[in-house]
Amino acid sequence: MKKILNTGLLCLMLINLIACNTKNSDKTTAEKYQCPMHCEGGKTYDQPGTCSVCKMELQPLALNNKKKGEISELSIYNLPSKWTNQNNEEIQLKALQGDVLVMVMIYTSCQTACPRLVADMRGIEEQIPADKKDNVTLVFVSIDPQTDTPQRLKEFAKENQMDTEKWVFLRGSEEDTREFSAVLAVSYKKISPMDFSHSNIISVFDQGGELAYQQEGLGINNEETVSKIIELVN
Repeated sequence: MKKILNTGLLCLMLINLIACNTKNSDKTTAEKYQCPMHCEGGKTYDQPGTCSVCKMELQPLALNNKKKGEISELSIYNLPSKWTNQNNEEIQLKALQGDVLVMVMIYTSCQTACPRLVADMRGIEEQIPADKKDNVTLVFVSIDPQTDTPQRLKEFAKENQMDTEKWVFLRGSEEDTREFSAVLAVSYKKISPMDFSHSNIISVFDQGGELAYQQEGLGINNEETVSKIIELVN
């Protein structure tokens, strides 16, 4: 009996200790702030303020808890930027809400890295189970909006057999494009009248528009990316 009592007291002490630690952890989390667009990756702040990149208000990490598909302060659907797609339709990113998004930034005249990024996107799409594909939208965002007109984007989609509704090609203003590249942590620079140097990053967003996963590189194993997409769809 004494052994059972001692065991019970030990369990109670452990429960209280865990509860205390959890409470302290919650308190600590509530005191941390982060850019809602993840412009600086996982960087956190101890005080409220504004992001040095996108100038949006920093949000408490405690606000990250949300239901599947719900828009939080971390969602790209909060961005006011306007885009034109390959059908010459003006949209905001929130028009894509509800699907898992797989996004990459390219320019259609690129002859080096971008064709490989396009191939990587195709490879990802091909690995998504047929019963999941209706819940996934694959998005290309141009970093060269002057050259990549809606007509050019439409031609590019046809050339690459990506002219179905699940493939979306977007162009925006120079300012909106630069802002969105900061959100994706994609850097790019014009190095000649026709060429850009740029990061090679494919990003996955959940149904609520929150960044869920990124893969960086060309021709790399995208098994983890596909697994994350399937996990989000489920």
